[in-house]
Amino acid sequence: MSITNSDQKIPYLGTRPPRLTEVPAFVDSIGRGWEDRTIPPVVIDGAAASAAAHRDKLRATLPGRTVLVAAGRAPVRVNDTSYDFRADSDFLWLTGVGIEDAYLLVGADASADTLFMPPPFRPGENGFFSNALHGELWIGPSAGIAEWSQSLGIAVRPVAELDSALTGAGTVLAGRRVPTSELAVERSEDLDRVCSDLRRIKDDWEIGQLQFAIDQTVAGFAAVAREIPTAIGATGPVRGERWLQGTFDRYARAVGNGPGYATIVGSGSHAPILHWVRCDGPVYSNQLLLLDMGVEADSGYTADVTRTIPASGTFSADQRRVHDLVEEAHRAGLAHVRPGNTYSDFHFAAMEVIARGLDDWGLLPVSVDEALSPDGQQHRRWLVCGIGHHLGLDVHDCSQSNWESYQGAPLEPGMVLTVEPGLYFHPHDLTVPPELRGIGARLEDDVLVTSEGSEVLSDALPIDADGLEIWTCERLNQDR
Repeated sequence: MSITNSDQKIPYLGTRPPRLTEVPAFVDSIGRGWEDRTIPPVVIDGAAASAAAHRDKLRATLPGRTVLVAAGRAPVRVNDTSYDFRADSDFLWLTGVGIEDAYLLVGADASADTLFMPPPFRPGENGFFSNALHGELWIGPSAGIAEWSQSLGIAVRPVAELDSALTGAGTVLAGRRVPTSELAVERSEDLDRVCSDLRRIKDDWEIGQLQFAIDQTVAGFAAVAREIPTAIGATGPVRGERWLQGTFDRYARAVGNGPGYATIVGSGSHAPILHWVRCDGPVYSNQLLLLDMGVEADSGYTADVTRTIPASGTFSADQRRVHDLVEEAHRAGLAHVRPGNTYSDFHFAAMEVIARGLDDWGLLPVSVDEALSPDGQQHRRWLVCGIGHHLGLDVHDCSQSNWESYQGAPLEPGMVLTVEPGLYFHPHDLTVPPELRGIGARLEDDVLVTSEGSEVLSDALPIDADGLEIWTCERLNQDR
């Protein structure tokens, strides 16, 4: 109701609300009457031990050096709201956990390793109610210094003590997220490269985390396929690609940390667009669906799997022709993933299949040999991206390594990589016949290099057209 009588005015109406931190009566009141609560931190089984081994590897590679890496802070989305926090991958690799605004100091020996973190503000502290980042009234009960130290097995100190810890520590090499203008450290691109190189070889715990993420991704593909009839029938404000994108993203959030990267759902003419993350178009029953999706486990390790399926459950003759060539290239690439081969071998093997297939279709303007030469590459018009990448804590893992340590290096047991050839015929590409325009297809599997060869970790999903038709139809006919 509106108040018009001056005698009924709200007390202090029109005055400036006080700052609560400056009101002693409020500060005294809100600081009392709370039950003590100790919340254990969430640390995945095996994460702390794996991280300790990673720190030892870093120490052995940079003997006698002191290193500082930062978890980082969630970037601002708009004004005073931020995106969800996800820790820097080097920090995750060296700690096994993600703590916003935290730093890890890796010393010359393990006893010097120290995690610096902002402790939560608890009842009795002004930050309890006034700090939206770390006040427990805002974020809920949280693990503190002692709890984190016990769980991780290393020293943990308040982040306010970091400056004094760096004093007298000599030259400290700083990772990419460390604010060097604020701390007495030396920015080191070598550190980024070293961490990237070391992360190429996964230990058993990491491989287990990747397998979990991949298995959940396969289940997420099935959840999406079951929703295709709803997506095809979407009308009005509901858009079919978004329905499928939302289906996977919700599943990924339910079983893990969320999607490992922006989910790609490309229907029809959107399928040839390499990074179609807008996902705001319709889904048509007579067209292909390119699904590039990955669940990120709570540990930060992500899957990266792609399948191209017919929305109706059946490939057309032209769609199958494109998919069959991609499958042939995919199998050629997989066959070259084994120890002793260089990383680039599977790339060239798949590219040769693509070039020869395009030549058979009369699309190459030059010979196959000329197209495959460094000065040619005409076949890359329809496949401008690479054929794969390392996989781990980043979907494009180990990206700070140089060419000699990445593309030019031999494959070794423990590496996990993707193989992902494709063909992308855009609807406005006049160099291809009309029946191929608007068709895009990609196959992507996650592959572990073993001592004897390789293991496809995502082989629960078929790669051949017949198998994909059967798999898709089974899910289209399931109750949703």
